[in-house]
Order: sequence, then C-alpha cells, then structure tokens
Amino acid sequence: MQTSAFALQHIRYTPDHTLILDDISIDLSPGQWIGILGPNGAGKSTLLRIMAGVLPASTGVVLFAGKALEQWPNRERAKQLAFLPQRTDLSFPFHVREVVALGRAPHLERWQSEGVEDEEIIQRAMQLTEVSQLADRQVTTLSGGEFQRVMLARALAQNPAFLLLDEPTTSLDMRHQFALADVLTTLVQQGVTVVSVLHDLNLAAASCASVVLLHAGQVHAAGTPRAVLTVDAIRAVYEVDIALGENPETGALHIIPLRAARSV
Repeated sequence: MQTSAFALQHIRYTPDHTLILDDISIDLSPGQWIGILGPNGAGKSTLLRIMAGVLPASTGVVLFAGKALEQWPNRERAKQLAFLPQRTDLSFPFHVREVVALGRAPHLERWQSEGVEDEEIIQRAMQLTEVSQLADRQVTTLSGGEFQRVMLARALAQNPAFLLLDEPTTSLDMRHQFALADVLTTLVQQGVTVVSVLHDLNLAAASCASVVLLHAGQVHAAGTPRAVLTVDAIRAVYEVDIALGENPETGALHIIPLRAARSV
C-alpha cells in the first residue's frame, strides 16, 4: 500500500481564537505536483507552513511520509523536505553561491566541508534556476525575481524528496514562470513530490496532477484540475464568472475570466 506524501487529519488553526483553518483532512499522493488554490485569506500559506513544520496546528495531526511530522528530527526532516516561503529576508550581503550552498547544510556534519557531490548538486541547482551567472553577486543587489530564483536554488540544493513552495512564481517574469514550471515538472518525473500554493489557475490546470481548493479555511474541493476547477466552484470560491476551454497546444484545461460574479 502506497504511503501518502502528506496525510492531514482534522487540522485546525485558531491563533488568538481566530479561525484560520477548520477541520482540514486530505491525503496527498507522492510523486505528483499538487496545487493548493484559493482566494486571498483562504488559508493556503498557513496550511503549507503547517505541512512544513513551521507552524504548529492548533489541533489535528500531520503525517509526513507515514510518520507524524513532530516525530521527525529537524535535520532528518530537512534532508527529505525543503520549504520555500513566500517571503525570505536576507539583509546580510551573502554571495549568491553561498546562499545556495546553505541548502547542503542538513547533509553535512558540523564543520564538514562540501565535497565533490555537494558541489555538483549546488551547481545543478543554480543551472536549473538560471542563477549561475549571479554566483558572485551579493543577494542584497538582486531584483525580486532574481532573489526568488536564488531561494529556489537553495531549496533544490537540499536535494529533497518533497518540495513545498509558497507562491513560487511571485516576482518572476513570464519566461522564468515557464522555466520554473518546466523544472518542477522534470523534478516530479524524477520522483520528487511538489506541493505549491498557486494563484495562477491556468498554471495549476496545466501542470498539477491534483489540486486542493480552499475557501474560508476549509476544503471546498480536491481532485484533478478538471474535476475541481468547474464554473460553479470558481464562482462560489472566487466570486467571478468564467468560461472553460482547452489550451490548443497542450489540451490542458484553460480558464477564461469573464467578470465579477453577479448576485442572484
């Protein structure tokens, strides 16, 4: 029997008695790109941070690779799981190569230097994210999009089996959005499980094997993009009217926004 990548059982998050997530129970299969969707304030980033172990759930259990998340020693978890938050602050002028190399830390003993394999993984992560030419730049001099790609390279340098990304296309131009989608698709084909918060429904429809649609802290629907991203579901969750079609090049579901939904 295949173990879930993540099994969330009755997850609630209620800081200061404010209900953010309410009774989330979902199983996420390994070896897929899974999209977490929903409007602003739906609880997407909070859910991802709970899955990454950054936030503790108020109640409920997160099973990661068949074991309760809190039972994983931090270092062992970091060898398996990489998390790229929506925002990362680095005020010290590290060089790009130094930042990417931090991804190897869980795999090295204290004071151990990087070996040949580590160097190869670092270089590959930088090549995949197209930041090799920035290796000697200080991160404080980078644009938002360049910085986002460096942070992704650091996550890839962990060589994780599970990759959690919170709005990874933020600050990326169109070409680098396509490049990112290609990188993540390739990683999934190699067996990596990707879970990402996305606002671009067409990216989710084209790239994700399954999606979880959140609304007001609850799961509105979960399944394949075609099953979840229906006219009625998008109207109920996003309060917009849409038309559905197909991408003529790929055959993927294509979502065309029409107007804000009108009250009945």
